[in-house]
Amino acid sequence: MTTVSATNSATTASSANTTSATNSKTTGFGLLAGAEQNLGQKDFLKLLVAQLKNQDPLKPQDNTQFVAELAQFSSLEQSQGINDRLDQLTVQSRGQSNAQVLNMVGQRVTVKGSVVATDGNGTPGYIGFTLGGNATKTTVNISDSTGRQVRSIELGAVNAGSKNITWDGRDLAGNLQPKGSYNVTVTAKSSADATVPVDLQTADTVTGISFDQGYPVLHLKNGATAPVSDLLRVDSPPTGP
Repeated sequence: MTTVSATNSATTASSANTTSATNSKTTGFGLLAGAEQNLGQKDFLKLLVAQLKNQDPLKPQDNTQFVAELAQFSSLEQSQGINDRLDQLTVQSRGQSNAQVLNMVGQRVTVKGSVVATDGNGTPGYIGFTLGGNATKTTVNISDSTGRQVRSIELGAVNAGSKNITWDGRDLAGNLQPKGSYNVTVTAKSSADATVPVDLQTADTVTGISFDQGYPVLHLKNGATAPVSDLLRVDSPPTGP
């Protein structure tokens, strides 16, 4: 009984080793079938070469499987080539777009923003906003960089849509404020005392454009900055100083 048990154990171990080796080879061949989904081109090629070096010379890889793997490698190479060309086109397109944006320097633009500027001499500054609904009470508040309220302008009832007003650069007492940029907020209430959505706008001359954020950013004379995606309108270059 002991001899039979030993023989069976040896046979079982031998069979297990053979099965393990077979499975290992099969797994080695099978891994390549889906390798292109997780490996790069060089890794895929190294795995293919390693597979050929380590295949059983008495049981060479099936021709059909080998051709299929070469086809997968070719498909991977083509896909990477397409990705490289798309990246090149993206860079080229970005360069062309940046060149077009540069033409806006010196032009007056309207962008999404909440800044109004004054020159300290009483020249009117533009304030624009869009109401998402009719308002029975609309208030424009202007504050300096410290948050101090400089001016409050009551507009009363304003219909939904775009509205433009100007600020003469004076505070509540009529005193001219120093040259610079000021922050604007607009609050609007409906007849039911509900808050009406407001989108603020600012307009001035483009003095420069930066690209360090990965996209063009417009710099306006009034100190406001806005990504080019917030551009609402481009006007003719200013004729005055």
